[in-house]
Amino acid sequence: MDFLRFLEGIRTPVADSFFSAITYCGDVLFFMAVAIVVFWCVSKKSGYYILTVGFLGTIANQFMKLWFRVPRPWVLDPEFTIVEKARAAATGYSFPSGHTQNVVGTMACVMFITNKKWLRAGAVALMLLVPFSRMYLGCHTPADVAVAFVLALVLAVMLRPLVTAENHRLILGRVLFLSIIVCIVYWAFVTFYPFPANIDQANLMEGTKNAYTLLGCLLGLVVSKTLDERWLNFPVEAVWWAQILKAAIGFGLLLLIQTFVKIPLRAVLPDYVADMLRYFLMVFFAGTVWPLTFPWFSKLGRGNVKEKTRKREDT
Repeated sequence: MDFLRFLEGIRTPVADSFFSAITYCGDVLFFMAVAIVVFWCVSKKSGYYILTVGFLGTIANQFMKLWFRVPRPWVLDPEFTIVEKARAAATGYSFPSGHTQNVVGTMACVMFITNKKWLRAGAVALMLLVPFSRMYLGCHTPADVAVAFVLALVLAVMLRPLVTAENHRLILGRVLFLSIIVCIVYWAFVTFYPFPANIDQANLMEGTKNAYTLLGCLLGLVVSKTLDERWLNFPVEAVWWAQILKAAIGFGLLLLIQTFVKIPLRAVLPDYVADMLRYFLMVFFAGTVWPLTFPWFSKLGRGNVKEKTRKREDT
């Protein structure tokens, strides 16, 4: 807490606004955007790598939150103040930091799959700035951030064979199977473990919801992987402006599914089951339905490329 009190004493309105903005790079939405863009536009195996690191990291993070049940800094010390802009996203228990887990895992994967120096530099910057922002804003202690940082980095290193090994498809299948088993174990933990009577029920409900949504995501990933390998085999290559169009429209549709199927599903199914099915549908859409359009996107701009090539050959 001493370090957090030091940061509290040097806060300024400009720094508050800057770190309130940068901290969103640790949000689940940012993770989704990076993973989906890589999966759709760069490399399927790299996309699977980022998604698997993210899903496994979230399971481990959520388990530790409910096992250790460490209160947030302003609960530990009622005299300590949080930057109010950050309070809405600071849900659940404090240890370890979910935002740090998300950004370090995602950016470590980016560092491992690219040779571009500017991308690596940006990844390193986010890996340092977002964890610091969580402490500056008063959402997490150094211990929360440090453990999440190490856990995410270890997962990214351990799962790197998903993109480097020759038999990466076989490894991915085994890792996804193991991930589903781990998620089921986590579900059993939040469902049957005899938590103390004074546990924060909102935190327990959030952890239980995450167990169902993560299971839905992993099942969707397995189904999409199987269909792609056996039937779809969609391309990711396209001209740059077609890639932007593909990613923007697809991600917009993905967010529409996330938003608008929630109420209909919850009207006919228990809330947790509805959430599991909703996230399964999101991953299935991202991995199977939307990629059906990719052959069309890959053809966009080909005529211009061929014409430019012909003109260069004529000259």
